[in-house]
Amino acid sequence: MTTTVSDAERLRRWRLVIGGDDADGTGVSLHTDDARMDAALGAVYDLRNTSSNRLGGRRGPGGLGRSAPSVTRWLGDIRRYFSTPVVRVLQHDAIERLELRQLLLEPELLSTVEADLQLVAMLIELNQLLPDATRDTARQVVAKVLDELRIRFEDRIRAAVAGALARGDRTRRPRPSDIDWPRTIHANMRHWLPEQHTVVPERLVGHGRRAPSLARDVVIAVDQSASMADSVVYAALFGSVLARIPSLRTQLVAFDTAVADLTELLDDPVDVLFGVQLGGGTDIAAALTYCRSLVTRPAETVLVLISDLFEGGDAVAMVSHVAALVAQGVTVVVVLSLSDDGTPAFDHVNAAELEARGAVVFGCTPDQFPDMLSAALEGRDPRQAVTALS
Repeated sequence: MTTTVSDAERLRRWRLVIGGDDADGTGVSLHTDDARMDAALGAVYDLRNTSSNRLGGRRGPGGLGRSAPSVTRWLGDIRRYFSTPVVRVLQHDAIERLELRQLLLEPELLSTVEADLQLVAMLIELNQLLPDATRDTARQVVAKVLDELRIRFEDRIRAAVAGALARGDRTRRPRPSDIDWPRTIHANMRHWLPEQHTVVPERLVGHGRRAPSLARDVVIAVDQSASMADSVVYAALFGSVLARIPSLRTQLVAFDTAVADLTELLDDPVDVLFGVQLGGGTDIAAALTYCRSLVTRPAETVLVLISDLFEGGDAVAMVSHVAALVAQGVTVVVVLSLSDDGTPAFDHVNAAELEARGAVVFGCTPDQFPDMLSAALEGRDPRQAVTALS
């Protein structure tokens, strides 16, 4: 079905696309809602505005200026005229292009902003600058986004961990009393001897005796440099979910040039995020030194290092620590990025060195994390689980 668009409507649409003013060549003047929509977009994308409208600078012919009320009106307009995904893009571009970060420190404005992952990362980055009046509002914004993410991921993570531990309980070297005969017969059907009417149980399958203590230890070490902002948010959420699974002992470590053990805060991922400080340098070797002190059961431990591997410390020591952990029996998984942004930028030389020492190194999206962790807990190659989902 073909819809005919009048010349006047076509010109109106072009006028909204190209922006500018009434002398832009279209001969179209905008009124009422069209004019407000055009002004909302022009405040961010009109070059005359973005080149001069800086906090502390002079105002351009439009823009948001230094006034919080004008920003609030602009936020109201974009929510009125655009869908939520577009609103988030406009907010992000306005904050970056017009340097409006200072206005996020005002609670009245912050409460009107559409919450998303980028806003959470920005609030964490501004954490040390937040006044007390804004901090409570900021925590509410962060909690709202984390609750949405928890709904998206929690059940999947719990199911993936439960499945991995159940499968890991089976052993192919069972004691006679632990042999699972139905699974053993099924696994050996190709060894059926028709003359003897029997199966040769070449491979025994059984149930291992579950230890009365914790089944696995999971250590998550996340790089809190500014480039890893999304990864920090997801690591806090996933660490909090894993900490609530009784069969796991979960520890969360954040690092830049210093190391912060945030395990005691895992009851509330909001507390975790406000306990990190985005930015600064990176000392992966120091973080691994601390992580090695946390390992008490190497064969039952999975260490997930989340970092782009741009090491600012001792790269030789970093590689040595990973080699020592692998030699002990620790499963070391290096996640180059925990975000939806695609293939991350990372240090290819360090990645290759760690792979050569036995670590599994790859990029992972948040949606792939549950299956990746399940494979690592079960002793399978996590990359295969990720590839299967791609």
